[in-house]
This record gives sequence, C-alpha cells and structure tokens, in this order.
Amino acid sequence: MYGVAVVEIEQVLIFVDKLISDRTHKPLSDLQSTIIRQVWQGKKYSEIADIYSCTEGHVKDAAADLWKVLSQASQQKITKSNFKTAIATLLETPVNKSSVNPVSLQDRNFIGREPALAELNQLLLKQDPKIIVLRGQGGIGKTTLARKFLATGQFDCTLELLMAKEASNIISVSSIIDEWLKRDLAEEPGLEFGVSLARLKRHLLYTKIAILIDNFEPALDKQGQLITPHRDYLELLRILADPQVKSLTIITSRDRLCEPELNLAHYLLPGLDLTAWMQYFKLQNITITDRDPILCQIHHTYGGNPKAMRIITSAIAEDFAGDMTAYWQENQNYPLAETNLKNLVAKQFERLAQLDPEAHTLLCRLGCYRYQDIPTISQAGLIALAPKFSPAKQRQIIKSLRNRSLVEFDAGHYCLHPVIKAEALSRLTKSEWEQVNRQIAQFYTSKVTQITNVETGLMALEAYYHYLAIADFTAAGQVILHSRSNQWGQHLTLGTHLHRLGLSQPLLIAIEQIIHRLDNPQISSELNNILGDLYWIRGDLSAAIACQQTSITTASKYLSKISLTPHNSQKTYYWKMLQVDSLLSIGLYQLDLWELALARTYLERVIELALGTRHNAWAEKAAIVLALVNSYEGNYPAAQTTVQHFLKLIERDPKEIYSTGRFAYFLQLLGQTLINLQEYEQAVELLHKAIAVSQSSHYIQIKAKATTSLGIIARAQNNLESAISYHLDAIACLENIGAKCDLATAYYEYALTLKQQNNFASQEFSHKAITIWQQIKASKQIARVSC
Repeated sequence: MYGVAVVEIEQVLIFVDKLISDRTHKPLSDLQSTIIRQVWQGKKYSEIADIYSCTEGHVKDAAADLWKVLSQASQQKITKSNFKTAIATLLETPVNKSSVNPVSLQDRNFIGREPALAELNQLLLKQDPKIIVLRGQGGIGKTTLARKFLATGQFDCTLELLMAKEASNIISVSSIIDEWLKRDLAEEPGLEFGVSLARLKRHLLYTKIAILIDNFEPALDKQGQLITPHRDYLELLRILADPQVKSLTIITSRDRLCEPELNLAHYLLPGLDLTAWMQYFKLQNITITDRDPILCQIHHTYGGNPKAMRIITSAIAEDFAGDMTAYWQENQNYPLAETNLKNLVAKQFERLAQLDPEAHTLLCRLGCYRYQDIPTISQAGLIALAPKFSPAKQRQIIKSLRNRSLVEFDAGHYCLHPVIKAEALSRLTKSEWEQVNRQIAQFYTSKVTQITNVETGLMALEAYYHYLAIADFTAAGQVILHSRSNQWGQHLTLGTHLHRLGLSQPLLIAIEQIIHRLDNPQISSELNNILGDLYWIRGDLSAAIACQQTSITTASKYLSKISLTPHNSQKTYYWKMLQVDSLLSIGLYQLDLWELALARTYLERVIELALGTRHNAWAEKAAIVLALVNSYEGNYPAAQTTVQHFLKLIERDPKEIYSTGRFAYFLQLLGQTLINLQEYEQAVELLHKAIAVSQSSHYIQIKAKATTSLGIIARAQNNLESAISYHLDAIACLENIGAKCDLATAYYEYALTLKQQNNFASQEFSHKAITIWQQIKASKQIARVSC
C-alpha cells in the first residue's frame, strides 16, 4: 500500500489494461486495478479486502477471473504467486515491445490530460504549495493524474495512502505513519504518535518525497473538515503543509477540504475535452467523423468524464458491434443505462444524503430545471427551491453542492450535467415533482418583469414548460398570456413579445401543444388570436384566418350574453377587444393575399365597432391599413386624407403615442402608403422612425418591412446600389424569422430592382416570390405580378 514504485506499477497497469481491454473490450475495473497494484507489492487477499472495503471472498473471486483472462490474453499461466514475475518477463520480451506500442498505451490511459499537467505545474510555480487538493467528480481521473504528476523523477521516493471507501474502515493516522517510517523510510516508528510524527517530519525536511493521499472524502464531514474519529489526520496535514518541507503532497477528493488552518492549493479537474474523446474512440476502433454530432452529444451528456468514456466505448464495442449511432439511438434518453455509470453517480448522491440531507434535497430538486433554452440558472434559481431556510443556511447548502462538484458553477451561474440531472429526477416523488415544477414556474414568472431581448423572452417562456410537465395546461396558457409593460407603457402578453422578437417557432409549438386541451374559453380564444398571427408569419393564411374566426365567434357569443347582464364592463371590454383585434388581423391577412375588397370589409367593420369607444386605437390602426388599401386601388384622395390626418397627429402629439412602439407596425404601413402617393421624403422619415423603434424593441419584422420599403424608394430614385443593399438586408432578416408573406414581397421588390439594373438574376427572385405565393395560395398576388 505504501512505498509503491509509481513509474513501475503505472507501466504494469498500462500494460495489463491493454491485455485485458484487447481481450474483453473493457478497461480494468477499480477492483481489478487495486488487486494488481496490491499484489505487485506482495499484499494478501485479506489485506486487499480491507483496503477496498469489501469481503475477502469477493476479492478472491475477482482475482480468479482476472488471472484467467490474463492467462488467455498472454497465452501463459498467470496466478497470484507468479504474477509479478510473469508480467515483468512479458514487459521485457522483444516481441511484446514491438507489438505493444508504449506511447499508444500511455495515450490511451492518459489521453487529453496534458493541459491539466501544465496547469498543475503553473500552480506550483505561482504558489509553491506543499499540498495540492486535486478535486473532481467520481471517475474524472483524479488518481491517474496525481500519479502521473508525481511520477516525474524529481522525488527520491513516493509514499501512497489509499483511503478506505467507508469512514468506518479508515486506518488510524498513527498506523499510516508507522508503516511509512518502517517500510519506506527505513526507520523505526516511535512508541508514541508524536515521536513518530517528529521522525517523519525530519525526513520531509531533508528528502524530496512525493506523497499521494487518495480518495480523501470519506474522512471529511459535510463542512469539508475532518470527522471527529480521525481529527489526528490534521496533525499529519499540518506537517505536510509546512513551508520548510521538501515534500509535495497531492490529495485527491470529490469533496473540498476546508480546514481553515491549512495552507492548501485547490485544483478542480475538468472533464476531458471533445478532442480527447475523439482520440480515445478512434483508439477503441469506433468509427467516428471529426466533430461527429453524435459524439458531441455523448460528450456533453457525460461532461467529458473519462470513466464514462471508457464504459461507453466498451458498451458500444461489445453490445453494438462498434456502432455508436445505434448505441446512442437506444440510450440517449437514458444516460444512466449502463449499470457502472448508474452506480458511480448513485454513490455520490447517497454520500450526500448521509452527510447533508438538505443539500441532497436541493440537488434532487435542481433536476427539474430543463437547462435547454436557458442552459444555466442564477443563485436565485437555487434559492427559489429552498425557500424555508434562512439566507445563511441557503448559502451553506449551495456551497455544499459546489464543494462536492455535483453542480457545475461558473461566474454565478449553475447547471447540472445530464447524468446528475437524471439521477436527481429519479429520486423525486410524484408530489415533489409537481411542487418543484410549480416553484420553478413561479420563479421565472416573477424574475422576468420586462421583456427586453430574446434571452428574457425565453426565460419567461420557461415557466410554460414547467406547467406543461405537470399537465397544468391552464397555467401553461396563462404564462403565454401573462402581460408585462414595455418602455412605451404597453401591457403586452408574453406571446406578443415573443412574436415581435422573432421567436415565432417555439411559441407556435407551445400553443399547439395546449390549445385543444384547454377548457377555459377566454384563454383559448386569446391563444387562438396569437396563433393566427403565428400562422400568418409562417405563410399558412387559411389556418390563420380560421384561428381568428374562432376567436371572433367566441367573443361574439360572450358579448351577447354580457349585454343581458349589467355591471360587466371589464368583461365587455375584454371580449370586444378580442373581437376587433381578430377582425383587424384578418384584414391584414387579406391584404397580404391581395384580396383588397375583403380586406376593406374587415377593416371597415373594425372602424364601425371601435371608433369613438375605449377601443378607438384599433379603429385608428384599421384606418391606416385602409389608407394603404385605397392607395393600391388608386383611390389616392382618400389615402391622402388619412395619411395627412395621422402625420399631423404624429407631429403634434406630446406623448408620441403614434410614433412609438404602440403604432410601430402601422408607422411603416403609413410609409408604404406615402410611397404609393410618391411622397418619398416623408416616407423615408417615417420608415427610419419605424426602424429606430423596431431596433429598440427588437421587433425584427417591422425593421425588415421598412427596409424593403426603403429599397423601393431608392429604386424609384434610380439609386440602384442602395436599393440592392436595402433589399438584401430585408431578405436576410425575413429569411431568419421565416416571415413568408413579407419575404415573398421582399423577393419580388428585389427582382424589380435587379430587372431595372438589367440583371438576369431578377428572374430567379421573381420565381422565388411566386413560389411562396403559390404555397400560401395567394392567387391574386400571382396575377398582380404576372401582368
């Protein structure tokens, strides 16, 4: 156990691992590695059992299997008694030296750790610590790295202590020191602990000694301090940390060592990067391509954990004939499908449950966060799941998780790797699952007070997914309809915000998932209103119109009921608002279909219902759209009258209601009307104002439509280079958000500009426009451009 010749035994382990993995397609297990290491030092099976914290019978059975496989792999009889001689002979055999490349063996067992070695060396240069605590999750490769780092030849000897896996089996520190003195340093121990400690210190002061204390966490309590039965280890660590000693000690531990009086350096070992995984998979003869997307997913799921890498490659080779794609298709939703991985993670959870039940509870609850659109959570997100504790207790629980490497932490942001998340979720009861998802949904709803960009929009939408997870469809719908104020004093639903931000696709999917599961007519009607606009953007105008008609029918039904009962002004306002908004939307849809007469019918109906009422804003918007219809139909006086009316309102309005986000979409429609009236100067002014508003509110569609209009003006003024630049900018925006109706118009206007430039590419973009109009069944648009 102590005084191992590290270089020699590491060579043996590399060699034996190669023999075993070539034969079985599996790397050495922890127990097999322990047996080899201890048998090499002459240990008995009973001693190995004590070290590994298992029964002697279990060690004997594992050893028998190991000797059998080694005998088959080496084609000679290998037993415990001849193991050392046989392996030494094999290592010296020329045929083996030529057939087993030691460099490739080394790479296989130490692949991708050069950066970690370099960082440890930098740590020594900068801080000159006497003790380095090498910390990380189970299977991350702490022991392998520590032994490699200490096997540099700069030390006169190496002392090694493998801590027992259970606290009850930890050997007393006095026994450890006595063993080191007698076996490794050729000195008799003292009769008292203090004497032996003093003798060890003399060696450390004058001899360069490397010390590895492996798997130290069983000796630590939940605060990271030594447990009461083994506080004597602190005396040893004080000496090892003395600045005057020439020794270097590396302690490996899953938990952080937090003894305040010790001067320690901590190094958190990360997982292997994707390049290292690629190299290892290739060495295992698993076919992959560079930056293979499936390997990227696997690597992310397991956080680059080396032990997971070895287990998975073995499973792929043995159970799927080396077919990584087939393996992942079967297991991607079950990251703990491999028993060894499940056991590795479960042991960490069980230890945490024993030491710190509150931290264990929080960890399991953290499994409910999705870590997808919002890949990390703030500390407030953790605290939201531990509301009953004081702030001091909350901080202590969070630190407990960080100290055990069970949560990923970076600059105030936290997340769980998928394997930790999977184990966390498996430990939650059904009632806890529902409660925690509600807490998370409430956290996101309260956290986002204003939608200012894509990130805050997606963060607010997270609440929806957590209600969906517990099948509370009403609450999920209310998330989409939850109103927040913006910088112009508007109270817009989350759905409207997401639509404006260009996040139509996730919003569309979200509404479609619940729209037919709702029994609340108000929620379903308003969601249909939003859904109609989403279908409009996508180019499915028949579905868009159907959604709005459903909302209109429901609104009319409830308005007729309300009219029979007094004192329902708020309900009346709501249903009428929904009615006129849906009518206005259909008017806009008909305009995009170039069904100008139908558009006029719906717009005039909006004006009839809303003019001079609390819903007058909808009447004004309809009037602006109607002016554009008039300009297309050649009724220029009517269009001119409306435009001048609103230009005066914009000019004199002290609150700028008509030139801010409230009317931003309709500003650019006024600009289009001015273009048709050939009043380009005023059109340009309005369009730039619309673009400025759209940029401050991230309303991408307005910017794109206004930019297309600027291209039309530049073409009319024969400034074709500027026109082309505008067209290309607009097309890029619209292609990105998938706004088909507007994209068809942008393609067509670009084609007209190219045609004026005598560019043959005009036919290509004209064809693109017509193709989209065919898809959305806009026959009158096609007829218009084909004239």
